[in-house]
Amino acid sequence: MTEVDFDVLIIGAGLSGIGVARYLSKRCPSKRYAILEARERMGGTWDLFRYPGIRSDSDMHTMGYSFKPWRHTKAISDGHLIREYVEETAEENGIAPKIRYRHKVTRAEWDSAATRWTLTCETPEGTQRLTARMLFLAAGYYKFHEGYRPDFPGEKDFRGGMIHPQFWPEDYDPAGKRIAVIGSGATAVTLTPTLAQSATKVYQVQRSPTYVTSRPSEDRIGNVLKRVFPGRAGYTLARWRIILRGAMLRRKFAKDIKGAKRLLIGGVGQQLQGSVPEWERHFTPDYWPWQQRLCLVPDGDFFAVLREGTAEMVTGHIERFTPEGILMTDGRRLEVDTIVTATGLVLDYFGGMEMVVDGQHVDPGKQLIFKGFMYSNVPNMIYFRGYTNASWTLKVDLVAEYACRLLKHMDRKGVRQVVPAATSADFAKMSDSIAFTSGYFLRVRHRLPKHGEDFPWIHKQDYMWDRKTLKRGAVDDGTLVFSNGEPVIFPPEQQADADGIAAE
Repeated sequence: MTEVDFDVLIIGAGLSGIGVARYLSKRCPSKRYAILEARERMGGTWDLFRYPGIRSDSDMHTMGYSFKPWRHTKAISDGHLIREYVEETAEENGIAPKIRYRHKVTRAEWDSAATRWTLTCETPEGTQRLTARMLFLAAGYYKFHEGYRPDFPGEKDFRGGMIHPQFWPEDYDPAGKRIAVIGSGATAVTLTPTLAQSATKVYQVQRSPTYVTSRPSEDRIGNVLKRVFPGRAGYTLARWRIILRGAMLRRKFAKDIKGAKRLLIGGVGQQLQGSVPEWERHFTPDYWPWQQRLCLVPDGDFFAVLREGTAEMVTGHIERFTPEGILMTDGRRLEVDTIVTATGLVLDYFGGMEMVVDGQHVDPGKQLIFKGFMYSNVPNMIYFRGYTNASWTLKVDLVAEYACRLLKHMDRKGVRQVVPAATSADFAKMSDSIAFTSGYFLRVRHRLPKHGEDFPWIHKQDYMWDRKTLKRGAVDDGTLVFSNGEPVIFPPEQQADADGIAAE
């Protein structure tokens, strides 16, 4: 058997990567592993984003790990507390020494004959190559070094400052300034009330509305449960209360989606209390609930600044930037000192690395998703991504537990390779439909992995379904191919243009 440096290499030291490492260290303690992190610190999103007011967009009783109670009273939590939570997890479980920082993986190549991955990493000391039997991809879903920002006509004419939230300057002071925040997602509805605390005026400029709903920052019942049942018991009860309530509400709203839309928009009207003219125009989206993520605002802070007049919604299209600010297509001019382009993320796949299997380049857009955590015909690789309609970490926890079961199963059977094999017949049932319609998905739709019509190529956004499939279902259920190095041959539908992949 060809020797390798590690049994498992984990890519990414964010919320997902640290959680996965903890499962691996506890469930498979004999496995040699390391975490490769491209940046200089752990924390992922919660270390990268430092804009004012950054917070979770899900409650921390479900976005926190199942094994580590969230002890703060705020369930919709500040970003720095989440970063500290990730760091505590790493320290408590002996994970921190296993992280190799500033290791950017540029290429991952699988060799079936040797049953190993060879990873090419760019480091401060130069190019390094590491080998592993299994690859755990926990690098997130967007590019850390690049935020999405459309080209605005006349932006070079603007005499003020421009900021993208992904790269917030530490020395920026909003006090006394007039600020335009362009965007309608979670980042925009977080920045608007935070900046409005000291700015003279904040305009939130959106091309189209999104669903925004208020909820308490503290889970009162969850906090009571944690006090009455100390330790993990109370946290688990609080966690399951949120999971079951969310599942119930999604089923209820799915049966009456029009009613769900009325309820969400009506909630905005109650928050604004008639203080914002034409508020329906600013808060009535042209899509159905959960086709994009709901924007949660804790304690109604976003609506409060709109009621007070320190912030204002501007819905419409931007014609151009001017030296003084923004000119809208309806003729309105916004005179501002700063423009914040909260215009979204740039999606990424495989952590930005080039991936090759037995000499065949892997094109993300030509992949079928296997049960939501593997790719068609890509051996010994599990990727960790969360839900779009629930907390991210719920899915990561399930997949991490399954991954450990898979490793143990392979050890018992004496096999070194596992492949979610897809044939031309499976690709013939590939679906290009997409239920999630956020701009950052639609912009790269051609590069999105695809779903099939039959199990196991159907990817459900459903925690209870995944729990049944991943936690309780058999590892060897007849849908995976186990071997000791059988060569992988992509069907024609999956074969990629190597030059095209390299160019991207």
